[in-house]
Amino acid sequence: MDEREGRRMEELVARLMAEGGYRRGEVRVVRSPLRVCPLGAHIDHQLGKVTGFALDKAVLLAYVPDPCGRVRLRSRDFEGAVEFGLADIGPARPGDWGNYPRGAASVLRAAHGIGVGLDGVVSGPLPIGGLSSSAAVNVAYLLALEAANDLVVDGPANIALAQRIENEYIGLSNGILDQSMILLSRSGALTCLDCQDRAVRHVLGPPGMKFDVIIAYSGVSRALVGTDYNRRVSECGEAARELLARAALAAPGDPRLRYVPPEVFTAHGGELAPALRRRAAHFFGEMARVETGIAAWGRGDLATIGALMAESGRSSIDNYECGSPHLVTLHTLLNSLPGVYGARFSGAGFGGSALALAHPDARERIVAAFSRAYPQAHPDVRDTYSLHFVGTCDAAGMV
Repeated sequence: MDEREGRRMEELVARLMAEGGYRRGEVRVVRSPLRVCPLGAHIDHQLGKVTGFALDKAVLLAYVPDPCGRVRLRSRDFEGAVEFGLADIGPARPGDWGNYPRGAASVLRAAHGIGVGLDGVVSGPLPIGGLSSSAAVNVAYLLALEAANDLVVDGPANIALAQRIENEYIGLSNGILDQSMILLSRSGALTCLDCQDRAVRHVLGPPGMKFDVIIAYSGVSRALVGTDYNRRVSECGEAARELLARAALAAPGDPRLRYVPPEVFTAHGGELAPALRRRAAHFFGEMARVETGIAAWGRGDLATIGALMAESGRSSIDNYECGSPHLVTLHTLLNSLPGVYGARFSGAGFGGSALALAHPDARERIVAAFSRAYPQAHPDVRDTYSLHFVGTCDAAGMV
């Protein structure tokens, strides 16, 4: 935890003590980091292989357990308070930031019958999209409610619970990439996850390998519910269904592209409708990029990693067909800057941010060139875009 994050934590603790009349020793704090995915875009929901880092920017939740079963929350970033009883959580409400704590309480109530609530204050580090802040806050609420109820829940079980919040309560058809990186990452290592068997490994680069992680915020926020995110997931499933049928293969559940052998796509991909063919092409291309990228990371070949990230971004634009005009500009601009190894969208690609890996010595040149070119291309976000240099960190947990 750096000095700025430490100050933010103390501000949350002081606010909670002042508003609730608590003593310092009663207050607990959960730290849940944001995440990025260098390679493995849009394939976790198809049970693909993905990679990621947890970032040294995190959601903080200061709280005190409430034995009466009430949940009361205030946010440093959103207006209003959220308050509900565990016995009467209610359904999700469109556009309400309280959906995340209600979702966490709902799945824990169903899975473990929790009865202790909490009184808390939450804060996020960066007002930007594409870093899975929703997954980070979901994990924070899960960990806080589990600790308040003296539950011991391991990482894989929490990943499943966090996915249930998104799938069943919020209504987002996502996979397990975001919550896995938040709950399983190790500082400095590339976390590699197979979403089919959920096997995890941490790959370290050679000693002394240095790099910058850059987050470029487009200035345009987005929410995945209400975008084409769920439709893209459905299209991937339909492509899998048709390919499996053409090869007379059965899926062990809902059709996913991971169940399709690559040679089946090679043989029958041209028979798919154009949109479905593009979705499948992205999946199989991204799977290959992940495998190549993991090997490159282990030998410290950042140039190859960067080239693969740029290819991934282009496939997201051309094959997965996501990316607002602002994000497409970010992808093109960042990949053109000297010192940047490679860049792609961060997150789902319907708004938010782009991610880049860069050489640390190029930081000043990157800032200068980016600050000239991006607002010139998009003057509508001249006052809202931003550029951030961040590091990696360990997984979420109690502070």
